[in-house]
Amino acid sequence: MRKLNKLLMLVTFVFFTAFTFAQTSVNGTVTADDGSALPGVTVMVKGTTVGTVSDANGKYKIEAPAGAQFLVFSYVGMATQEVAVKAGTVDVTMLPENAELVEIFVVADRAKERETPVAFSDVDKKDIEQQLGSRDLPLVMNMTPSVYSTAGGGGAGDARINVRGFNQRNVAIMINGVPVNDMENGWVYWSNWDGVADATSSIQMQRGLSAVNLATPSIGGTMNIITSPADKKAGGTAKLEYGSGDFMKMTLSGNTGLINDKFALSASLVGKQGSGLIDATFTKAFAYYLGSSYKVNKNHKLELFVVGAAQLHGQNLYKQNVAAYSHDYATELGADDSTLLKFPEADASVLYPNYSDAKAGRFYNENWSPITVDYTGNQWWNGKEHSRNNDNYMSERENFYHKPLANLNWYATWSPKVKQYTTLYYSGGTGGGSGTYGHMQYNYNAGIYDSPSRFVSWDETYNNNTASDTAFGILRNSVNNQWTIGAISRAQILFSDKFKAQIGVDWRTAKIDHFREVRDLVGGKFFYYDGNEFDSGSDYNKVLGDKIAYHFTNTVDWMGYFAQAEYNTSKFTAYGTFGHSFIKYTYTNHFKKAEGSDNE
Repeated sequence: MRKLNKLLMLVTFVFFTAFTFAQTSVNGTVTADDGSALPGVTVMVKGTTVGTVSDANGKYKIEAPAGAQFLVFSYVGMATQEVAVKAGTVDVTMLPENAELVEIFVVADRAKERETPVAFSDVDKKDIEQQLGSRDLPLVMNMTPSVYSTAGGGGAGDARINVRGFNQRNVAIMINGVPVNDMENGWVYWSNWDGVADATSSIQMQRGLSAVNLATPSIGGTMNIITSPADKKAGGTAKLEYGSGDFMKMTLSGNTGLINDKFALSASLVGKQGSGLIDATFTKAFAYYLGSSYKVNKNHKLELFVVGAAQLHGQNLYKQNVAAYSHDYATELGADDSTLLKFPEADASVLYPNYSDAKAGRFYNENWSPITVDYTGNQWWNGKEHSRNNDNYMSERENFYHKPLANLNWYATWSPKVKQYTTLYYSGGTGGGSGTYGHMQYNYNAGIYDSPSRFVSWDETYNNNTASDTAFGILRNSVNNQWTIGAISRAQILFSDKFKAQIGVDWRTAKIDHFREVRDLVGGKFFYYDGNEFDSGSDYNKVLGDKIAYHFTNTVDWMGYFAQAEYNTSKFTAYGTFGHSFIKYTYTNHFKKAEGSDNE
């Protein structure tokens, strides 16, 4: 028996030893093509369930069983690679799934880990899909340091973003390397870019003075949005989404794939609608995206991107004391009895007759109110008459706009050490936002105990306007029609492996037409306005679409140049940039006559 036990122990030891020696230990580091480590890369032994992931430094270690021939490396946004199994160190460099992304990154001035000495965070497509959903694009940036973004009043596209305490006017927002901040005031209207989130492949937030090669980098930071280039694989997808507030969104996308190793095209269409989670913040939008590429030869390549969204949505623009939404929450925050008395909770039985709950809570929006009189007059916007969005209520705040952006990128390689990147772009915009004008009738009858703020009484305003031919209170549009043409060109010179420099120019010209116009006469036949010095007699009687309040045209001509240099070693990194710009503005007031002349 003792001999049998020894024999079994010997057989077991020999078998275990053989099994152990049959495995192959493989380790290494996974990096991107720019040399930065890639954490979270999935490493699998092909044909098995054996796998691991790379750590924060891109390092991995795996034991491949006997007979294994290949390791499979996969990562979101990167092309999957198969590497032969061999004992020892196997380092892997992964390339973007679309090589075009590398070129767009250069145009958009992407910072690189351990190379560009600026603070930055990257958000990839996987994070966008998992964290953003169908919300406004800036909201996904809350996952990055020093960034605060909010949905604002809750209207579609009314989000805003702050970086290190600076608002959007001090943060450069770029789409594929093209600046989209308003050229007059620097603001960004995210409703103009309703479909960008569905086409975005990655976002980089550079905090503080950034590596962006524009003549005037923003002090708050730079948000670089990169859309997906033309996919080399043919195919298509369809997606249907539902959500709160009767939200429905449909997305269709398709790719031609790479044709004759030269041309590829990707396109997507997005349609969405909903009544809004916050009262009267409805949305109707149609967005589109197109990305195409053409390889002229091995040294020259062209890319074309077009993105835009025609949209209409209700807004909630007026701030409220938190007590207007909830006395309980206001009390938790330290509100006293006088505050609660001054700001009662919005009573849904007065403003919201269709609610079963007596309190409106966070859904409260004073920008709308019911209308019960028999009024079916049309409204004017975007150059023609439209039926009112809802027969049962009217909203004083609605936004309508369409701002397409098209840019043509040219990548040229003149020598192994000299490259040139040029972007030509066009952005046009038509639309604006509505509001009240003149003498409106407001509802105070319910008293402050039922409503924390006044709201327009459309019934009383209608009755007041129909008592005579003249409308006393109306809805107006504040319109901003514009176009911008620009070009950004830079030459990159590689002096050595450690030292490189860029020089370039940034040129833009824009024309912006501002005016207010009659949107809705609310029962009146005309609105009297005599502020235009070119009007006389019956010209003062304004009807739908006529201009009121102001009408002026601005032009902006911008020319800048910049230079940048980087010196990088394994222990030391230096970075310097310089820029200068010349800006010229003109202003024409179409309601005022030139001094000393009867003509404009």
